[in-house]
Amino acid sequence: MSILIDKSSRVLVQGFTGRIGAFHALEMLQYGTNVVGGITPGKGGTTLHGRPVFNTVKGAVGETRADTSIVFVPPPFAADAIMEAADAGIKLCVCITDGIPAQDMIRVKRYMRRYRADDRMRLLGPNCAGLITPGEAMAGIMPGHIYKPGRVGIVGRSGTLGYEAASQLKDLGIGVSTSVGIGGDPINGSSFKDILELFETDDGTDAVMMIGEIGGPQEAEAAEFVRDHMTKPVIAYVAGLAAPKGRTMGHAGAIISAFGESAQEKVEILQHAGVAVAPNPSELGSTVASVLAASEIAA
Repeated sequence: MSILIDKSSRVLVQGFTGRIGAFHALEMLQYGTNVVGGITPGKGGTTLHGRPVFNTVKGAVGETRADTSIVFVPPPFAADAIMEAADAGIKLCVCITDGIPAQDMIRVKRYMRRYRADDRMRLLGPNCAGLITPGEAMAGIMPGHIYKPGRVGIVGRSGTLGYEAASQLKDLGIGVSTSVGIGGDPINGSSFKDILELFETDDGTDAVMMIGEIGGPQEAEAAEFVRDHMTKPVIAYVAGLAAPKGRTMGHAGAIISAFGESAQEKVEILQHAGVAVAPNPSELGSTVASVLAASEIAA
């Protein structure tokens, strides 16, 4: 099993004919993802990479029965693209776009509350690397060849560190069930806790690697969930141990503004919850391997 995406997923690309959207759409197709079409207003009726282009998401869903979309729309228009996907009945939206204003994302979050919880679109991102179920499908910008199919889930705010974790695990012969990027912005669609809940109930995942960073309360909330609800081992890494208070570093959400938001404080909170924490980025894979061995879980 896998979470969120597999071979049966029917994927639309919003911003399909733009340079970035076209490039990554081709990468996804070559990986084996079932990309059924794309959206570029004004380009409806044309084709790209052998797939139809539509003017609207609703029209595309009606024609293709798509259930997933990935957004490569420029920042000023990305929030509208996300809300259009929600209106069209898309079940999972992955927003790659970086630089969306925080007030636009507040508007998106409020807009999505109009839908019932069991009928609400799941949003990953913005400013995320997307997700991949190795050997099945991907809706993202990651290099698919570094992901070995397996039974360790990955969830992270940093796309680059997610790639590093997958590469180190592959070198150790350890595979990944699904890798999920939730994005590094202060206001995002899904939290660590949301994805940990999915991994906890996934029969194809035996352990989870969680990659956090300074800023925001998400890691602390995840630690509480792990302590109270997770039966599977969780391994974590928190980036930013040397970050000075009050300075933004990398992601827009990576700024320490309250107690519990520094890397060291998050490490302590996670350790108190029973999470094994990797001491540095070069030991992501080895820390997972040690936990799997101690838990007698086969790689």
